[in-house]
Formats: sequence, C-alpha cells, structure tokens
Amino acid sequence: MKNLVLVAITGASGVDLAVILLKQLKQKGLQTELTISKEAEKIINIETDYKVDEIIELSDNYYEVDDLSAGPASGSYKNNIMVIIPCSMKTLAAIANGFADNLITRAADVAIKEQRKLILVVRESPFSAIHLENMLKLSRLGVLIAPPIPSYYIKPKNITELNEYFIGRILDHMSIDSGIKSWGEK
Repeated sequence: MKNLVLVAITGASGVDLAVILLKQLKQKGLQTELTISKEAEKIINIETDYKVDEIIELSDNYYEVDDLSAGPASGSYKNNIMVIIPCSMKTLAAIANGFADNLITRAADVAIKEQRKLILVVRESPFSAIHLENMLKLSRLGVLIAPPIPSYYIKPKNITELNEYFIGRILDHMSIDSGIKSWGEK
C-alpha cells in the first residue's frame, strides 16, 4: 500500500493545525489528499488569513466534499491513513453512527471497515456525555481520538510552538518521525 495520507478539514476551530500538518507532510515527502467541508471553508475565512485555495495547494490532490464517487469513498482505494483535523462534533457523531453523507464521513467509514489508521483531532470544550460516548464508541473500533491538548513540559514560547508540537505527536501516531522532544528529554 502506498504511503498516502487523506486529510479532512471540518467546521471546527483549529484550522491552523491542519495547515501545519499539511506543510509537515509535504516537507517529509508524503503524498497528501485533501477534502474540506463547507462549514470549514467558513471557519478558514473567520479564523485564518489563508484563502481556501492556498490550503488546497498544500495537498497533492483535492476532492470536493460532496463527491462520493471520489477514490477515498471506496474500500478498494489504497490510502493507509486518514486524519480529520479539526474534527467537529457533528462529524464525530456522523462517523460514530455510520452516517456517511459526504466524502469525509464516507472515507472515515471506509477507513474503519478496512481497518486503516483513522485519527480524529476532535475540537470542543467541554465535552458532553454524548461527545464522550461517540469518542468511546470509535476508540473501541481502533480510531485514535486526539484532542489538541497542549504539552506544557516543552515550555512553549507561543501558540505556534504548541501547535507544532501537537502536530509532531500526530505524526508520531502516523509512524512518521517528527523529531519532537519526548517527556524527560533535555
């Protein structure tokens, strides 16, 4: 199976995390594919100085979120990692309940059924019991649930350092060497 990463951006706060991930994957020479929800397009305009097209250019291939005929919607398509970053609670609920109504939720459904790596960078605070139950349900199926919780032991000087370190942790979970400092390292 080729080393292909599908990145999905949904309508939750934290788009900068997706941008950092896409840049680091490109820097490491990995092939990336991208899909962006309609709500995420709004968040990009609200939260960042990026244009949607600038983020799309960070990937090797882009799919419209409503294109259920795209490769990642099929189990025979050969990608081995999917990261939804940030992952809205709506997307989490859809995936947890098998509601595959767009390319993001369908590709996640495929990742689960094909037992491929699926990472959800869930964004909400505080979590309700419904959110936690959906996360637990997916975690039991092998999905990695990774809210962007800061690691303060790195003594970050700014939010960018915190975000880059968090993305390093995601890369580590993708079995991609991130070079980040581990607990206790000087």
